[in-house]
Amino acid sequence: MMSPYARLGGGLALALLSAAALAAGGDLGQAEKQATNWTAIIMFGAFVAGTLYITKWAAAKTKSAADFYTAGGGITGFQNGLAIAGDYMSAASFLGISAAVMVSGYDGLIYSIGFLVGWPIITFLMAEKLRNLGKFTFADVAAYRFEQTPIRAFAASGTLVVVAFYLIAQMVGAGQLIKLLFGLEYWMAVVIVGALMMVYVLFGGMTATTWVQIIKAVLLLSGASFMAFMVMLNYGFSPEQLFAASVKVKADAAIAVGKSPEEASVLAQAIMGPGSFIKDPISAISFGMALMFGTAGLPHILMRFFTVPDAKEARKSVFWATTWIGYFYILTFIIGFGAIVLVSNNPEFLEPNGVLKGGGNMAAIHLANAVGGNVFLGFMSAVAFATILAVVAGLTLSGASAVSHDLYATVFKKGNVDSASELRVSRITTIALGVVAVILGIAFEKQNIAFMVSLAFAIAASANFPVLFMSVLWKDCTTRGATIGGFLGLITAVGLTVVSPSVWEATLGNPAGSALFPYTSPALFSMSAGFLGIWLFSILDNSARAKADRAGYLAQRVRSETGIGAAAASSH
Repeated sequence: MMSPYARLGGGLALALLSAAALAAGGDLGQAEKQATNWTAIIMFGAFVAGTLYITKWAAAKTKSAADFYTAGGGITGFQNGLAIAGDYMSAASFLGISAAVMVSGYDGLIYSIGFLVGWPIITFLMAEKLRNLGKFTFADVAAYRFEQTPIRAFAASGTLVVVAFYLIAQMVGAGQLIKLLFGLEYWMAVVIVGALMMVYVLFGGMTATTWVQIIKAVLLLSGASFMAFMVMLNYGFSPEQLFAASVKVKADAAIAVGKSPEEASVLAQAIMGPGSFIKDPISAISFGMALMFGTAGLPHILMRFFTVPDAKEARKSVFWATTWIGYFYILTFIIGFGAIVLVSNNPEFLEPNGVLKGGGNMAAIHLANAVGGNVFLGFMSAVAFATILAVVAGLTLSGASAVSHDLYATVFKKGNVDSASELRVSRITTIALGVVAVILGIAFEKQNIAFMVSLAFAIAASANFPVLFMSVLWKDCTTRGATIGGFLGLITAVGLTVVSPSVWEATLGNPAGSALFPYTSPALFSMSAGFLGIWLFSILDNSARAKADRAGYLAQRVRSETGIGAAAASSH
């Protein structure tokens, strides 16, 4: 008899192909839709079939909460490093950064550098301590010596807000990609991705998610390497020639819209220097802080350190993840400049009004067509789709674990809960998160996805990172300080994000110049508020609970540095 996940997955695949066939037979002359790419559909189908098989295999191994959340701690350092890279090299990285470089040139590099430099912080400050102190989620670490209920309530709140913002970016990327290739309506594309993601997480848990991420990382690194190689081949492997050609294309485009040759030259040269994207030092510092410190507060990344058997493998994970991610971000910069010279001035990839087909986030996909033809376009489209599914699955798993493990099992049931009940709550939460992701993905259709992810990083840097950092490394940190400071950072980050130009004007449609907060990223202010709140409310706290919190620091430090007791805790 066919298993439920096979029936559901088969139904989704059939729905995807049927919808594509209907779109192909319908009116595709509108600017909103593109001709259906059957090569891409076949490769999509092959990937979906392969990952559904992995999900079926993983479902047989997922018997307990530990299996569901952390694959039973049985992933090696090398495998986990690839999976972390697969989790981290999201649609924002591949589609969003290359699009930002195509538009802003040199300034787009801040994403690549910012996303990468967070990894030394995790390597030297967090990875080993996380594995030694934690079990399933980063809240296990933050709440190690504190009162469980308030800290876990905060940690779950921070996790869910970060996951929501991050999910928006992935769903927008998925929707635009499938709309471009299948000729589907945008909302239909988002619904299909949401449904597939729920299948992977509901039935396969962390084991299926890990292997989907590993496969996707290998495919994405291979495809991006080929794209960068072909771009450089066109310019004799000379970066100087590539940059000169990019400046010329930008200058020609400026002249075409009525600029004088002198003005066009100045505008074109601007892509080789900073200032066109981030216009003042405060914005640059705030944006950089979000990208750097946000990495160490991302719940779906932190969760991956509990999938390895010990701290040594956790360190190895970070080494391999940093290697692959650093290499990949070099490629995105080449891909972005390649899109300037091979895509931005090519009528084949543009609407009649000069806008990129499928939206600005599709620069890398069109470049794949330019350097490798229809077959490579199909391959990279399937890889981009795999990228989105893998990241969305990881995000959903971290959100589900926050609700089931941190809130339901620990806060509401006070630890008196069996594994089956916890798993059931996880799966209900997965469905709820899938629905929320679809709704938000439709609402934020027009946003640059790299920018949307930067907002998630700002919130992670302002809420999760300060609490994690201070609870592990500062002996005087208390439950009250960590909870109030964490919520202060979280509320400040979300509040300033909503009243910033990026949401207040661009998304909510208010008049230009009406935003109450002038900067695009709140991290400089909200992260400072988080750290200040933790410090202030901790030193002012002289309660009996605070004394117990401080007294527990020595035992926590011994465990975090040596790992004594970690193996026993993770096996329960």
